[in-house]
Amino acid sequence: MSQQVSRNNIDRFNGFSELYDQNRPKAPDEVIRILSMVLGRSPEIVADVGCGTGLSSFAWLNHAKQIIGIEPNDDMRAVAMNRWRESNCPAQLQFVKGLSTELPLEPSSVDLVTCSQSFHWMDPQPTLQEFARVLRPGGIFAAYDCDWPPAASPELEQAYIQLVDFAEKRASELIDNDKEAYKWPKDQHLQQIRKSGLFHYSREIVFHHWESCDADRYANLALSQGGLQTALKLGANEILSAAEQFREQVNQAFGAEARNILFCYRMRLGVK
Repeated sequence: MSQQVSRNNIDRFNGFSELYDQNRPKAPDEVIRILSMVLGRSPEIVADVGCGTGLSSFAWLNHAKQIIGIEPNDDMRAVAMNRWRESNCPAQLQFVKGLSTELPLEPSSVDLVTCSQSFHWMDPQPTLQEFARVLRPGGIFAAYDCDWPPAASPELEQAYIQLVDFAEKRASELIDNDKEAYKWPKDQHLQQIRKSGLFHYSREIVFHHWESCDADRYANLALSQGGLQTALKLGANEILSAAEQFREQVNQAFGAEARNILFCYRMRLGVK
């Protein structure tokens, strides 16, 4: 991956870190249970790479001795640091700036490397080489992603997809070629892990998690998608009216009450 593509992928997340943090799902408890089961014990040190606003890092506070959230985007990392201070600065958690191919970690020093909805923004083979460098023997790399949109109702999901697809199309039409971000296919994560030859065991695990959601949050989940935010930053103001129509549809469906919605996850892991 060129330095320009890397910079574009990082910059894609500028300007909407608060919206992201307030509406995106936290890392579910199932992640901790699954990875502790595969590891055979609770991890001592977890490196959460591409941690964003820390939603996937804070989840480990009561389950690991040390958690290192690594995030190259300054906006996202600033929100994580604010949340860390609001949580009375837990000593076992820290947030640092870093790239997936240049981790500020010693060789064979961590039990788990996790990527929560972030591995598709990383050049997979150089990244996996670096992950293998910092993992202890028997350590685990796990990339886990939720399917978009979360399951709520057929009508809302179709409207969500139409809005995001429209925004992605407008963003691709408006952006300069040298500014465009690149996303590696999520459905090839497991193949990339196996292709690397660095892990003696690999598999995909599918699980789900229910979360409470009201109309405002469901609408904002769509607005927190990077493609939609990119279109808005590029001046595609027609996205605003489309987003308002979507919000009205969500308000009608939810009313004033919250309901449980279903986030479906896919974890691809490799054991060193």
